[in-house]
Amino acid sequence: MPTLDLPTAGGGLARYTTGTPRQFPDRTNVPFNRVALAAAHVVADPRAEHDPWIETAIDWDRTIAFRSRLWDLGLGVAEAMDTAQRGMGLDWKTSLELIRRSVAAQSGRQGAVMFCGAGTDHLAAGPSVGIADVIAAYEEQVGQVEAAGGRIILMASRALAAAARSPDDYLTVYGRVLRQTKEPVIIHWLGEMFDPALAGYWGHADHWQGMEVCLEMLRENAAKVDGIKISLLDKDKEIAMRRRLPDGVRMYTGDDFNYAELIDGDEQGYSDALLGIFDAIAPAASAALAALANDRKQDFHDILAPTVPLSRHIFKAPTRFYKTGVVFMAYLNGLQDHFTMVGGQQSARSIGHLAELFRLADKAGLLRDPDLAADRMRRVMAVHGIQ
Repeated sequence: MPTLDLPTAGGGLARYTTGTPRQFPDRTNVPFNRVALAAAHVVADPRAEHDPWIETAIDWDRTIAFRSRLWDLGLGVAEAMDTAQRGMGLDWKTSLELIRRSVAAQSGRQGAVMFCGAGTDHLAAGPSVGIADVIAAYEEQVGQVEAAGGRIILMASRALAAAARSPDDYLTVYGRVLRQTKEPVIIHWLGEMFDPALAGYWGHADHWQGMEVCLEMLRENAAKVDGIKISLLDKDKEIAMRRRLPDGVRMYTGDDFNYAELIDGDEQGYSDALLGIFDAIAPAASAALAALANDRKQDFHDILAPTVPLSRHIFKAPTRFYKTGVVFMAYLNGLQDHFTMVGGQQSARSIGHLAELFRLADKAGLLRDPDLAADRMRRVMAVHGIQ
């Protein structure tokens, strides 16, 4: 197995020898007993002539090929979400083009599941933006996503967080928008650890108080809601909310720290999944979900347990930069031929962070070709002056 010198926390180097990768199927025909959506990243086009901090350039072929891989593995796709750098390099115009291309790819695949992010990110928050503006922005994006053939994930709105003066404003906005959707949607409550501009969402700085407002909104609009994804990285809050959801409304875990436990569930219920980490660990996630569907719970946990330290590292604070780790995993595993990201976000994590990611991915058996991964790790270190 390959050996290389990796940076350490103290600023030095330490010799590391990779282990044997775990073998997971490249596709599955096993029907899962959980809804499982992977929030998918986009592949940048490093050859495009553009200003990467200002303009967006996507390698469409590689981006859609990655979604096909997720569908092969039995996973659904959560499209144009924060994992795709929505609001951190991916603008609304490009997001809509991504959705249209993904819908076209989905249409040729029987049983492929996809939901698409609709929000208000084309509306800049500011003192002149009111609740009516937020509603109109949501209506515009929802209308265009539905016209493209996509089902909706109603994303949290920075403009609403800035414009709202009370919890009632949230109830007004969501009520107006949900009454108009063609099909039941997934609500996305994205915590401030993922996006600081969303602090105080639902009209309260305290998540427990915000939860009460969110639950009221869900009760008032239950017929138009497929489920809610909460991304608060707090399993106790998710479980408490899960037990109070209206009948027929799913809980989609967005907890990239505790997903195995939450998906397995307890005597009172379980969470389905809509996770960014499923992008990075897709083969393992697929194999684990197949085991769970076949009532092999121990295998489910044995597969996912080694992935949790990796996920907690990728999503460590500042959590909003987790996309860098997700794309780095795709690069290490040969799913794209470069480590360039939209908006130059490959620079958002240090070389020490990436080295620890390499170690944890290897320990989880997720480097499918250790020689290739080691060679690519060496290339990235060389860019950082480490030979």
